[in-house]
Amino acid sequence: MDRYLSAPQLARLLEVPPDARPYYKVLAEAVRGLILDGRLPVRVRVPAERHLAEALGVSRTTVTTAYDRLREQGYLESRQGSGSWTALPDPGTLGADNPWITPDHDGLLPLHTAAPPAPALLGEAIAEAGRGYHRYALGMGYDPIGLPALREAIAGRYRERGVATRPDQIIVTTGAQQAIHLLMTLFAGPGDPVLVESPTYPHAIDVARMRGARLVPVGIPEDGWHLDLVTCAMRQSAARLAYVIPDFHNPTGHLMGDEDRAELVAAARRYDTTLLVDETWAETAIDDVGSPPPLASLDTDGRVISIGSASKLWWGGLRIGWVRGTAALVRRLAMLRAAVDIASPVFEQLVVAHLFGRIEETREERRRALGDSRSALIAALREELPSWSFTTPSGGGSLWVRLDSPVASAVAEAAASRGVRLAPGPWFGVEGTLERYLRLPFTQPAQILEEAVRRIAGSPAPYGYRPRTPLTPTL
Repeated sequence: MDRYLSAPQLARLLEVPPDARPYYKVLAEAVRGLILDGRLPVRVRVPAERHLAEALGVSRTTVTTAYDRLREQGYLESRQGSGSWTALPDPGTLGADNPWITPDHDGLLPLHTAAPPAPALLGEAIAEAGRGYHRYALGMGYDPIGLPALREAIAGRYRERGVATRPDQIIVTTGAQQAIHLLMTLFAGPGDPVLVESPTYPHAIDVARMRGARLVPVGIPEDGWHLDLVTCAMRQSAARLAYVIPDFHNPTGHLMGDEDRAELVAAARRYDTTLLVDETWAETAIDDVGSPPPLASLDTDGRVISIGSASKLWWGGLRIGWVRGTAALVRRLAMLRAAVDIASPVFEQLVVAHLFGRIEETREERRRALGDSRSALIAALREELPSWSFTTPSGGGSLWVRLDSPVASAVAEAAASRGVRLAPGPWFGVEGTLERYLRLPFTQPAQILEEAVRRIAGSPAPYGYRPRTPLTPTL
């Protein structure tokens, strides 16, 4: 006989507040939580929509919408005329191999992406931008280089950081990702050697591969960069392009020291290498570690090109990035991007221009929020997964966690079946390496991180995965 649950029984388990909004979404999340926690077993028939609606005192449409959502996510299976049963999604469908095209709000806790929520000032900046937006409607709306007000704000920030910069050295892009794409297109062709750190930002690897470039990975040990390895790779590979992340490196969180910065720029000059410097995380210091000089401040011949973004300090939904280089480079990039999207949206540029005027307020808000979330994640890992080791970064948005065996992809699949989407180490490597590592972001609120770690620790043990073997993390 099939197991089943009556509507009153399920209603008692759910405990959904009657004022929850939107109710269907909260209801679906509550059912999913019961399944993931084991309180609602798999292959149990759930009550019909009409009966559950009566037990909860809501409309049948509400319950139907919640059930539809659960079916889409793989937590319910239905057969016409026979009802619906609880289920667990197939881990292979949860995006472990293709993380960047997963749907929003798919029910899994999103620990695969290091994306902080919008800051408190965003609403105010949107309102302020809206008050002046109509003036820009008098023109064509296309500015391939970017609005003058935003370019001046970005240039001004570089000057504050010690880099003399004019607005004509700035081009605004549709996110840092487009900046990377444009620069790789301009500087890297089929067969050209491109030096990248290992691990590194996955999309930079993707773009280099799209261009047919030959990737030259240089490992970053757990104590940070060893510049002799980087400079040796430059010399031996004859790479004319190197993509580096010196400021709160993604994913390790390392911050490059002053001497290493000077040595890196000197090596680039010596071996005729152009440095693409990703500064996406540069404004997200948590601890008081000072402000190392931007690599561009050490540049004397235009070979350091800086990439920035509004996504980590402010919000990824703004889709505003920029490139700082020579004025000639900016003109070349503007001509190249005309074949892609002509220009970035005017309204979002105005929003970011206003946010630059309040940058220190946002930096302080980020420092507090990321610091609290970092502490919560570390405490949860020590309690639930003490065999995982890591070095606590002084800024950025993630821990680069070392497992006790090379099973990162298996851990990610097991965690997905428990409702958590993870980023295994091979996503950040060149040839399927880094299976001993996971990137765990602390950009989510503390309670989400604690719940995620609890679920991960309860995942089925794949191969050598031993979550409760004691080992003190490295601080």
